[in-house]
Amino acid sequence: MTKTATPLPAQIAPAIAALPKAPQDGMRALRDLICDTAAETGALPIEESLKWGQPSFAPPKRDGTPIRLGWSADAPDRIAMLVHCQTTVVEAWRERFGDAFTYDGSRALFVPLDAPLDTDALRHAIALALTYRR
Repeated sequence: MTKTATPLPAQIAPAIAALPKAPQDGMRALRDLICDTAAETGALPIEESLKWGQPSFAPPKRDGTPIRLGWSADAPDRIAMLVHCQTTVVEAWRERFGDAFTYDGSRALFVPLDAPLDTDALRHAIALALTYRR
């Protein structure tokens, strides 16, 4: 269970509201995990915005790398947690979580929508991205 229950910022609310219910719920839950983890790791403030039409959560540059959340009708059963491809974040995720998740090159970890969120693993994955530069 997450602690964050703040309203979605006006700039990202329409992008999430345009999605079907399952990815909407998944993105809201992941946003809460990102915000909670940012607070727990001190990677604040988180700048929430849209990048390429996707919700983006950027920690201070001195701390880490932004996380974007993406969903596609071509793969409706998952949400992508995307990071900058020139970081080693996805490599660290693979080393830490192995087959617990699927990945896309050096860009993304896929979060399944057809199973309960593995909040412990996802908090750790999020912390790795938000504190990447520390």
